[in-house]
Amino acid sequence: MRGNDRESDPWIVTAALVLVVLGLLNLVSIGLTSFAVRQLGFAVVGVGAMWVVSRMRVDKLSRLGWWMLGASVVMLAAVPFVGVSVKGAQRWLDFGLFTVQPSEIAKLALVLVAATVLARGYSTLRLLATLAIAATVVALVAMQPDLSTAVVMAATAALMLVLARVPLLPLVPLFTLGVAAMPLAVLFLRPYQLERIHVFLSSEADPSGPGWASLQADIAVGSGGLWGLARDPMYALRAQYLPESEHDLAFASVVYGWGLIAGLAVVAASLVIAWRSALAARRARTRQGALVAAGVGVLFGMHAILSVGASLSVLPHTGMPIPLFSYGGTVAIVGFVAIGLVLAVRRDGVARPLWAPPSKRRGRPRGMTVGSLAVTAALVAMSVFAWQLQTERGPELRALGDQQMQRCIRLPAERGLILDRTGVPLATNVPEYTVSVVARLFDESNLGARGQLAALLGLPPAEVDAPLDELREGEVQAVLGRATPDQARAVIDAHIPGVLVAPSGKRHYPFGTTLASILGYVGVGDPEDMERWNHLALGSRVGKAGLEKQYDALLRGSDGKQCMYVDPSGRPVAAGERVDPIRGHDLRLHLDMGLQNLATDGLTQAVRSSGGDLGAAVVMNARTGAVLALASVPGFDNNVYGPPVDLVALASQTGGPGPGRMLNHAFQTAAPPGSTFKIVTASADMVHPVLSPDQVIATGASYTYGGHTFNNWQPMGPHNMLQAIQTSDNVYFYKLAELLGPERIAEVADQLGVGRASGIDLPGEATGFLGTPASVGEIGSTWYPGSTLLMGIGQGTVTATPMQVARWTVGVGTGAMVTPQLAAGYDAGTVVPVDTEQPRRLPFADLLGPVRAGMRASATVGTGGQLADLPVTAGTKTGTAEDPSAPGKGLDAWFSAVAPFENPEIVVTAMVRGGGFGSATSGPVVKAILARYFGAPAPAAPAATAAPPG
Repeated sequence: MRGNDRESDPWIVTAALVLVVLGLLNLVSIGLTSFAVRQLGFAVVGVGAMWVVSRMRVDKLSRLGWWMLGASVVMLAAVPFVGVSVKGAQRWLDFGLFTVQPSEIAKLALVLVAATVLARGYSTLRLLATLAIAATVVALVAMQPDLSTAVVMAATAALMLVLARVPLLPLVPLFTLGVAAMPLAVLFLRPYQLERIHVFLSSEADPSGPGWASLQADIAVGSGGLWGLARDPMYALRAQYLPESEHDLAFASVVYGWGLIAGLAVVAASLVIAWRSALAARRARTRQGALVAAGVGVLFGMHAILSVGASLSVLPHTGMPIPLFSYGGTVAIVGFVAIGLVLAVRRDGVARPLWAPPSKRRGRPRGMTVGSLAVTAALVAMSVFAWQLQTERGPELRALGDQQMQRCIRLPAERGLILDRTGVPLATNVPEYTVSVVARLFDESNLGARGQLAALLGLPPAEVDAPLDELREGEVQAVLGRATPDQARAVIDAHIPGVLVAPSGKRHYPFGTTLASILGYVGVGDPEDMERWNHLALGSRVGKAGLEKQYDALLRGSDGKQCMYVDPSGRPVAAGERVDPIRGHDLRLHLDMGLQNLATDGLTQAVRSSGGDLGAAVVMNARTGAVLALASVPGFDNNVYGPPVDLVALASQTGGPGPGRMLNHAFQTAAPPGSTFKIVTASADMVHPVLSPDQVIATGASYTYGGHTFNNWQPMGPHNMLQAIQTSDNVYFYKLAELLGPERIAEVADQLGVGRASGIDLPGEATGFLGTPASVGEIGSTWYPGSTLLMGIGQGTVTATPMQVARWTVGVGTGAMVTPQLAAGYDAGTVVPVDTEQPRRLPFADLLGPVRAGMRASATVGTGGQLADLPVTAGTKTGTAEDPSAPGKGLDAWFSAVAPFENPEIVVTAMVRGGGFGSATSGPVVKAILARYFGAPAPAAPAATAAPPG
């Protein structure tokens, strides 16, 4: 007998067994071995039932159908009263040794009964009878509630009407009414059913809530690859994250474990059953047999499409199993019975050809071939979609799957130190450590671990037990307390699993107020820090101000992590990867603490004795820009920032009147520079000659211009440029500024760094202001005729920081502009220099000889003459600036000098706001620093009124 004429159908039987084997593989791989054994038992029973049914005469199928329908209706009616409830739905009856899901029996019964009724031909009565039977069964199933099965049953009944060639005239309005009534079903949906629909329709569903199953299905299919991850040692844990992996999402699960190849095998086996059922329908001897075989094909095809589609999130999650493949005794046995029915129909059609009436095409089920092709197209399209998901999003979904089953505890890196140029520690870490444990890993690793840890920490065991016993649900880490460096090292060396040791992160600043405005402080990262550093972990300590902020990336180091594998409830199940933290680099500065202390002490004395309110000093290498000291008074104690912050101490030093303690006034406070700006005006004359430096002009006690009188600080005789700088002659520079005009002065001033940031490696620098008629107009102010004269002596529309004054002093004194820098290098085994901007030579450097001569004269017999007895030559410019914001008489004391003058090596600039005359108040501070730098004995500080004013 030819293959197509065999009574049996090895193709459909083999496909059924393939589905069973793949289902068993899935159950074993996800750790449900006992379920696999039960399923195998159900399969054995099912195969027996299949053989029995396959031997039945087709004319006996109607009786079988009515018996199955009657039994299923009775059981469905009993479910609401005695059924087993799972996840809010009552769908099962418990018979002790086994449970039965009546709705699965009702599906096949509906096919058999509909085939029996409709096989006799169309009539209105038969149509209404079929609809009444289907409506009864669908209603009973919907009451469980089991909406997805009810919808499948309704669709099965509708397709049976199509297959039975019921005329389209009654079908079209019937189907139209059904489609129109679908929105009303929303009124009867349970909350979880509405959530499923929302997840399918919305791309914004919460992946940790209603969207969980959809996300996990994507991860499973996308991560599985061709051959799956079942051989991965952590696959059992991975599988726990996929819900309903044995039933609703079994297709996603088998792809996860055994790869896309296994998934395609499931699809292929389902298609074989659908097509062989269709072929059996074509070979059927009777109309009833053809409808039964076609109906079985409909059930298998529909279940495959709905289940595979749900696993790929292209259809809503309906909870629909794939017969023979998904776990379930009723589903398995009913599935084999359905295969037996197809075999019976085939056997009847092949074995009794002489008894069969002549074949008539109109007797075949309608649309059977088209339906089979539609099922094939749908499942092939879904298979292609699964392959695209793996190709386009596979690595991303694999990473997401790895990430979700791990929880990592941050192991903070120890912050690097900050050192001065000689290695003196300026910022250190408090030698204090935190000891914590990952509770479950710690408890299960060693029964004596608690006692061992208690002994290492010098604690009674009860104090170790208490934090562990008090852990709340969902918490995995218990902090035991602080440890000394020796204790921390002992705990680390003991290698006790689950025990973590981390530095407290608290900083100590030995020099307190002397360096606080330079070093800044450390705090817990906020949203602004998170934005600045993309990979910053929550709770990380970061630099919040000063050098701690500027060089945070170097100082902070790289945090480590202790990862652990967790189950879907968040409970640790195994230790994961450990990455040790990498300590931050030590930052070495150009700063010299000897000079810094000297400058701070000198400023403190100057402010106190002069009645000023703040002071600042800059000590900088005139050749490289290396900052040797950056003193500022008053200061604040950055030790109060911890972390944690000492709020009481912080409030006591930030509250109250007076200048801002948090600022470093050397680069963050701009004030009128006064006569120190005269060398800038003089430099402008060298670039734009309007008055020969050798020309002597009359000066006197004042100068009248535009109806206003502008005073000199004392009456003076005729002067040339050198003499005017030496004596700080205001009238000379009033006249020079009038001749130059504001634009020419501003052009040269800009090149000397006036009105622009110096570029110092500290955040928050003030830029000062360089006013011109245009820029003043832009801010809504007026440029008066006398504004140009005031600009010439550093008053009016000019403000500058001490750092800016130091830079233009260097620029004039050396002919080159330097960029100030505090950081010299960082330790990375060896000291790695920090990139430093090279000095920029001024284009007019060779023209500044007369200005330099004036500075030299000022330091010998002029307003800065107190520097004459230094062991090296110096050039200077003093200043006494009128400042409305200054206390007392409103005079700021300025003094700026470079030395040795022939080849300047160092610049020192000091300012005391409200300090009075520059020579008297700031001069001694500068002289003491220069004397210390060049090895001369520190001079005694003169009285505040002893020196001539600047």
